[in-house]
Amino acid sequence: MKTALVNISRLILALTFIFSGFVKAVDPLGVQYKIQDYVAAVTDAYNTGFIHDWGTLIAAVLLAAFEFVLGINLLFAIRRRLTSKIVLLFMIVMTCVTVWIYAADPVSDCGCFGDALVLTNGQTLLKNIVLLTLSGIIAWQPTLMVRLISKTNQWIVSNYSALYILGVSVYCLAKLPIMDFRPYSIGTNIHEGMQIPEDAEQPQFKTTLIYEKDGEKKEFTMENLPDSTWTFVDSKSEQISEGYVPPIHDFEISYNGDDITEDILQDDNYTFLMVAPHLETADQSQFGKINIIAEYAKRNGYRFVCLTASNEKAIQEWADITGAEYLFAKTDETTLKTIIRSSPGLLLLNKGTIYQKWSHNFLPKLDEKSPALEETPYGIMALDENRDSTAKTIAWYCIPLLILTLFDRLVAGIIALVKMLRRKKVTPKTES
Repeated sequence: MKTALVNISRLILALTFIFSGFVKAVDPLGVQYKIQDYVAAVTDAYNTGFIHDWGTLIAAVLLAAFEFVLGINLLFAIRRRLTSKIVLLFMIVMTCVTVWIYAADPVSDCGCFGDALVLTNGQTLLKNIVLLTLSGIIAWQPTLMVRLISKTNQWIVSNYSALYILGVSVYCLAKLPIMDFRPYSIGTNIHEGMQIPEDAEQPQFKTTLIYEKDGEKKEFTMENLPDSTWTFVDSKSEQISEGYVPPIHDFEISYNGDDITEDILQDDNYTFLMVAPHLETADQSQFGKINIIAEYAKRNGYRFVCLTASNEKAIQEWADITGAEYLFAKTDETTLKTIIRSSPGLLLLNKGTIYQKWSHNFLPKLDEKSPALEETPYGIMALDENRDSTAKTIAWYCIPLLILTLFDRLVAGIIALVKMLRRKKVTPKTES
């Protein structure tokens, strides 16, 4: 029973850490934004600079790698005593953090599992209490964790896991997340994502009425009103239930003060949307390719619009530096960061449906010699391409690790068999 309890606890913790680390690694910018939210909540100020920008990004990548490798170490029972102590210490710290989050409510969700699984602050606290209990169990009897790899080869698994997960983060930073859990993934129709079903749950409000009598003020509910001797003073409403919130609820494009959202989403032709939350900090290295794509779009009758939250001065500076002649429209900063994890990034829409997404490092090769989008692979929805990329990335880790594990267990089995046969040969001679 003791061995079973320890190993069940170890398995739950391992899978949780592996999942948490992996979904963070495929979206390091999303984790960075969440860390910056925490920093802003603590310092009560938004700032930019090396620590705010690069420091939080490095922290996001290292946190993902730490959790993933810790999960793998638990799964394979690598360095059992040390790993169990680190897990226990980590969970103590994280539980204390989530107690603060639950009490102070500085962020709407902790970001433990990125956008793959969003938990409320209360759910996060409950989850961490459970994980803390499980980590205490494995720290109590770490040597009862059954090894899946020999001590001789365990360093290979740990080092390979660390290199792999760091490589995933770098790849997803350079390109785009191989798994997109946000509401603006390829194949999504933005207009449909903004709709509220007729039978959707409505927001619930609690109304409190304030009455006065003989100088005393008292609060009453609508179901419990006072008699006529009380005088009405004021009322207040409090939202007790948010109701149904559509996946996309904050997408709005404005140009010169006019809302052009529907005009773009209802366009039955292709539309390029360049996304740059802050043009002041956007990467300028590929502006030449962006201008060529904008010219290609104009030549073929497609829209090309830059969505940004920057002010007019920053827009003009970008245009002066890059020679941009395309349209600039305003959209909320948080929305832009959610749409694509690249600044600038590029989207291709058709009738409001997202067909393609590109990082500024991997822009489509479209110029004056390129045919219309209908005649190129770019004009086709890239769902299958994304699935293939995800499958290949996971296979690059799992297949070599599986081969190593099977080989290691085979060798361990052969060695154990040889030792057993030798003992059988030696036993008769000893007895005689």
